[in-house]
Amino acid sequence: MEKHLIIIGGVAAGTKAAAKARRDDPNLKITLYTAGKDISYSACGIPYYVENLFENSNRLLVRSKEAFKEKENINILTSHKIIELNPDKKSITIENLETHETFEDSYSKLLIATGARPVIPHIDGIDANNIFTVRNIEDAKNIKKQAQKGHRAIIIGSGYIGLEMLEALQNKEVDTTVIELSNQIMPALDEEMAIELQSYLELEKNCRIITNDSIKKIIKDENNNVQKIETQNGQTYDADFIIVCIGVVPNSEIAKNAGLELGYKNTIKVNKHMQTGNKDIYAAGDCASQYNIITKKETWVPLGSTANKQGRVAAINITGGNAEFKGVLGSAVTKVFDFTVSFTGINEKTAKALNYDYEETLIRYRDKAGYMPGSQELIIKVLADKKSRKLLGAQIIGKGEADKRTNVIATALSAKMTVDEFLEVDLTYAPPFSPAIDPILTAVQVLKNKMDKKSQAVKYSEFEKYLSEHEHCYMVNASDLDECIEEYCVKSNGHKEVEKEPKDNKVFVFCEGGLESYIISQRLKEKGYKDVKFIEGGLSKCLKKKLHKLKM
Repeated sequence: MEKHLIIIGGVAAGTKAAAKARRDDPNLKITLYTAGKDISYSACGIPYYVENLFENSNRLLVRSKEAFKEKENINILTSHKIIELNPDKKSITIENLETHETFEDSYSKLLIATGARPVIPHIDGIDANNIFTVRNIEDAKNIKKQAQKGHRAIIIGSGYIGLEMLEALQNKEVDTTVIELSNQIMPALDEEMAIELQSYLELEKNCRIITNDSIKKIIKDENNNVQKIETQNGQTYDADFIIVCIGVVPNSEIAKNAGLELGYKNTIKVNKHMQTGNKDIYAAGDCASQYNIITKKETWVPLGSTANKQGRVAAINITGGNAEFKGVLGSAVTKVFDFTVSFTGINEKTAKALNYDYEETLIRYRDKAGYMPGSQELIIKVLADKKSRKLLGAQIIGKGEADKRTNVIATALSAKMTVDEFLEVDLTYAPPFSPAIDPILTAVQVLKNKMDKKSQAVKYSEFEKYLSEHEHCYMVNASDLDECIEEYCVKSNGHKEVEKEPKDNKVFVFCEGGLESYIISQRLKEKGYKDVKFIEGGLSKCLKKKLHKLKM
């Protein structure tokens, strides 16, 4: 029997595997079936096409099926849906979606790369016209057609795609409202980082973001077009169109119906070779399970970068090689206006859920030497395991160059480095690129000091909670050392110098970025104050407003 590789799915993992398999085995017969009309396209580029950063949607196409046939001798059939997989017969049944004819094809090896599909919420009126998802080129064209100046849009969800679409629409002067069910935007971030991002969007970009709410009903006109929406909290918003960005689910039904084992979140369970429980069937991309390098547990982070890597590994093994996909860290980055949002490893929410004994810190730092033009702020949060001292993850956001720092942390996580080892890393320095000590080294040094009990820091949320539960404390404004200390009492006003007060009083030190307050807290401890903590990360615009409200 002729060796025949059949691939189901033609976006990232499927086309990557097809191209790699052809390079590794020039004589292999390769057929790729996909239900879509397009193959090998960048769904991640859709918001930028909608924004009109480039005009031709064909720019999203990496390679056409004609090019695959001509250059790679790979037969690609679009608009063909797999309706049945029979592992015993090593065959699939296919429906031509244009003619509705069905036929069978046989394989020696099979790769399932069916990807994922958007989640559609169960909302009254969700069948209205002008409701879109962000998944393929047809979606992109439809949204761009609607994104006209003066139109009104509702975005459901505030993850990567939701916020990227917010930027695209707002830059096209579309009146846009984001509605998020959670109590914070960008659920992949920890709360304090999400607060910073939302504060930036609302205060600097005048974005309308609604959290802790969801759509109850979509109201339509007589032509079944979206007219307005009503939320669970009783608010109404006019809308000309709606974009649904609340996540995706894996297209794993073909595998499930064939008796293959499913894993985390109904992904197709695979080993490190991308092999299912059937030795001749592989799976890769958004439909396949993943392994978290940090937690050593199954996970699912559906990203194009991961899909390409998995497709390559699957192709190597299908053609007789021996490759492993080691797993993911969950590394991701997105652009939200002139803010970069990036992270890698696990966040604090995950660390708590998995009962890690961890330490974390948060700092603000400039991404270049402060005197350089274009120097911008970064907000950096880093986690490490207390016992092993290994780094666990980082979140870095801001107007500065966050992504390159996150990539360095991702490399350190892959190498299983401790905080002590990381501080020995020899990073580059020149004023146009970084301060003399890079911000991520500073962040990890602060983290090490906390782990070594050399400093005590609290989050702003912890300080706010303390104020709500106790009569008073002393606030030291380290941003202006001449003024020294102000006392913020919950029940009465007053101004005193803290050094005239008993040394067993509780003292919180704050500043703009966290560094000065750390230094002053150390000085006060040297003078005998027993309970001195600094508010790590300083006080952002939104936190200063909250602090001002606490002054009676």
